[in-house]
Amino acid sequence: MLREYLKLGALALLVLAAFLGLHNEYLFNVLTMVGLQVLVVIGLSLLMGYAGQVSLGHAAFYGLGAYVSAILSVRYGVSPLWGLLGAQGLTLLLAFLVGLPTLRLRGHYLALATLGLGVIVEIFFKEAVGLTGGPSGLVGIPPFTVGSLAFLSFHQTFLLTWSLVLLALVVSLHLIHSPWGRALLALHDSEPALRSLGYSIHRLKMGVFLFSVALATLAGSLYAHFVTFISPYSFTFLHSIEFVTMVVVGGIASLWGAVTGAVFLALLPELLTRFEDYEVAIFGIILIMVMIYSPEGLIAGLEKRIWPYVRSWFTGIPFYGSGPKRSER
Repeated sequence: MLREYLKLGALALLVLAAFLGLHNEYLFNVLTMVGLQVLVVIGLSLLMGYAGQVSLGHAAFYGLGAYVSAILSVRYGVSPLWGLLGAQGLTLLLAFLVGLPTLRLRGHYLALATLGLGVIVEIFFKEAVGLTGGPSGLVGIPPFTVGSLAFLSFHQTFLLTWSLVLLALVVSLHLIHSPWGRALLALHDSEPALRSLGYSIHRLKMGVFLFSVALATLAGSLYAHFVTFISPYSFTFLHSIEFVTMVVVGGIASLWGAVTGAVFLALLPELLTRFEDYEVAIFGIILIMVMIYSPEGLIAGLEKRIWPYVRSWFTGIPFYGSGPKRSER
């Protein structure tokens, strides 16, 4: 865990440096949106990389968090904090009902179930005009408040978002290194072997599924109150694919890899805007190059190639690559 805490400390220092050093509201807004996507991907990484369960509907849970919190605040005058808690309760109940039958099955039934849920939720957002505003979206969402503290500026929303990201990482890392986390890894490798040790496979799957849904819902609620306007086009099936792609590109079996993949793919379109008509083509080429030359993920690939050289620098033991060492030739 010492190595993990060093990484957490480095990330906290980067967040603090950005908070103190940046003065551009646009950059704060971009980094806040990146942080919200990182929150979603942290939970999805645990679900996919550790439990081996694929979800193609996390954009639906992200959207439900946004819409339920926004509707409670706009239509019924509920405070944003209670709206966020209400969104958590309703979305977790829906996720429990979806996971109750599908998580008992093998294969990619969860992926198919969440795919269907995502399509249904997207249609509901568009058709329930009186409740959700329909395709035109929902406006007039109040900013996020906790008691008398209102998060109005980009600086405040940035700091809140990345503080929650750090908290989610701390909780997730402790879960991974706990007996429950080791059971998840065993679940990914062999369900029968884990069942023979007396573990409840369904409870393990349900626990990690609900945890990932809770993070996606939290990110969606914060998104609604930060942007103060939402529409169905922000929570489509394509956004679910983007979340899955972030996990895969960063490293499906690495929590830090998933975080890196989320930051990389969220910032890449912003960096490519200057190329105008070639943006999509360059984006695709970069993804192809990453998958070809680092199929195990960005973080795992970098550690595999760079860490041996760093270790040899500090230990004084020469590194000769993947071939036989000098003493073996």
